[in-house]
Amino acid sequence: MPAQQKKLIFCTAGVLSLACALGTAAAVGTQLWVRGTMLCSTGALLVNATGAELHKFIGDIQYGLFSGQRVRQCGLGGRPFHFSVFPDLLKIIPASIHVSVILFCTVLIIFALVGAGFFMFNAFGSPYETLHGPVGLYLWSFIACSCGCLIMILFSSEVKIHHLSEKIANFKEGTFTFKTHSEQFANSFWTILVCSLVHFINALLIRFAGFEFPFSKSKDSGTITGAVDLMY
Repeated sequence: MPAQQKKLIFCTAGVLSLACALGTAAAVGTQLWVRGTMLCSTGALLVNATGAELHKFIGDIQYGLFSGQRVRQCGLGGRPFHFSVFPDLLKIIPASIHVSVILFCTVLIIFALVGAGFFMFNAFGSPYETLHGPVGLYLWSFIACSCGCLIMILFSSEVKIHHLSEKIANFKEGTFTFKTHSEQFANSFWTILVCSLVHFINALLIRFAGFEFPFSKSKDSGTITGAVDLMY
């Protein structure tokens, strides 16, 4: 492949990696990871609410990795509340999973930036045939893509398996009990998915630029090895 095309491919991959790093950093700081509605089941049962009356007992909730907000609806109008994960909710949420999600987000940002730098270095510099070269580009892309997948798996398990929304809604609630009425992942969660796909695409771009995947044996080397064996 001509040098200009390789430079264009590496520049494109570098810009995509930088965009992923910035997108992940922005996603970590938002409250747009989960959106949903919570039903005040205690209040609804007390008045036997059905149909249109049930909406008086349904409040909104949205939260991210560090903070969130909810509207407490128990039949007498909505009351907005703001909450912070640290340190308020640490005792009721699966803290190890939540901290792991934040840790992998940090690793994703770091390796996306590292990948962006090395893509630009390979585009305009003279890389070595080690971690500075294609092997390193494959490695940074693989680590970043893996971190993105782990973030989605861990956070999904925290929300769906450990019922994170219900734990947050019932925090310091002595009289009323809240249950999840609807729940869906929001923009920041899907940003992580897009970043994971971008890093996977970057690995394909490296291959498209003419560099073999690491640990893959080329046909030429196999032919040479066979010829040497025949000689001896």
